[in-house]
Amino acid sequence: MIRLYNTKSLRTEEFKPIKEGHVSMYVCGPTVYNYAHIGNARPMVVFDVLKRLFEAEGYTVTYVSNFTDVDDKIIKKAQEENTTESVIAERYIEAYQDVRRNLNTELPDITPRVTETMDEIIAFIDELVKSGHAYVSGGDVYFSVDSVDTYGEISHQKMDMLEAGARVEENDQKRNPYDFALWKKTDLGIKWDSPWGQGRPGWHTECVVMINDNLGEMIDIHGGGMDLRFPHHENEAAQQEACHHNSLANYWIHNAMVNIDGEKMSKSLGNTLWAKDVIDNLGTNLTRWLISSVHYRKELNFSEETVETARKELDRVLTPVRQADVKSQMAGIETGSEYDEASWRAFLDQLDDDMNTPNAYTVIFDTVKKLNGALRQREIDWETAGKYRTSIVKMLDVLGITVKKPEVTDEDREIYQKWNQAKSEKNFEQADIYRRQLMEKGLM
Repeated sequence: MIRLYNTKSLRTEEFKPIKEGHVSMYVCGPTVYNYAHIGNARPMVVFDVLKRLFEAEGYTVTYVSNFTDVDDKIIKKAQEENTTESVIAERYIEAYQDVRRNLNTELPDITPRVTETMDEIIAFIDELVKSGHAYVSGGDVYFSVDSVDTYGEISHQKMDMLEAGARVEENDQKRNPYDFALWKKTDLGIKWDSPWGQGRPGWHTECVVMINDNLGEMIDIHGGGMDLRFPHHENEAAQQEACHHNSLANYWIHNAMVNIDGEKMSKSLGNTLWAKDVIDNLGTNLTRWLISSVHYRKELNFSEETVETARKELDRVLTPVRQADVKSQMAGIETGSEYDEASWRAFLDQLDDDMNTPNAYTVIFDTVKKLNGALRQREIDWETAGKYRTSIVKMLDVLGITVKKPEVTDEDREIYQKWNQAKSEKNFEQADIYRRQLMEKGLM
């Protein structure tokens, strides 16, 4: 039984899909005007692990994550480079997809773009205007937050106590300061014809329509970073309530932010870490291990200390797996696909509890301990050792961490046998020579 913390209810709830055996999941994607930073990488990993968990528990998943390829920042960058918005968008979409691939994520099944959904967006806004939930003012179209009683149900804020620093523009065209733009008239940059004149859509409307268009009017899971809870997700839910009389998703899942050396990552502090650089420096496995080492609803800190701790932990897991692979091949034994069901179930049970990756790590370490014990036996029981080894690899796969079996040649086996023979004959000087040869090959 999978249980997830629902931001809407502020409770950890048993997951019950709309369609039995199937999960519909939408995670807000990037506005593509720059490269992905490590903060963008966290939801990539968090929701990839969630998808893999559902699959491990027997569900099928339809995973949708959009690209916002219409935005003032995209237009500004296109003008600065004297090119088109589509050129800018394509550059950063491909770069974003590269980060996903380099993080070993299972790519979203569908990646809709705003520019490809414009007719549906305009029709959705028109319906809100005609129903009285939106109004035209000065060529722009605004959503009336007063028109839905449920406004605030995602962020749990009262209209008179909305969170400080929220992106709310003072605008004389609005009836309420918290009304938000569905359509913006413009003479600058890319634009489309609409019943209200030429312009482009507002950010909060785009995601609602792409969800409706690709997954339907009600989905299981809507995810993203905690910074999207208000106003973006709140405004999405309000529009859906106005147009389709539901809150868009049954479960609203948000991951916490990423800090750098204990400080919030921001351009003003100059401490932005680009995801590509982190992956290049740490490698895919270590990056993912570090990201999942902290519960997804807690802030994640990137520092030399946390990286080194993660490195030691991952080595503690991968080293005995590698030893098992080398020793079994040296002995000419195939470990097979059998796994320890108790360990595997214990691992899934921890992840089923609101994706508790730190507790799941504890199960991995316990299984590693059992594998080490099996490998230390004078006569290794390969059936038992193989089960522990395979269990660990299965667990790591749910975390998106890959294990590559080393290749052992006949020459390697011959050196290994000579090493064992030299040890048995107490010829330690010769044994050290063979051991160094194996170490140089990465087999020790």
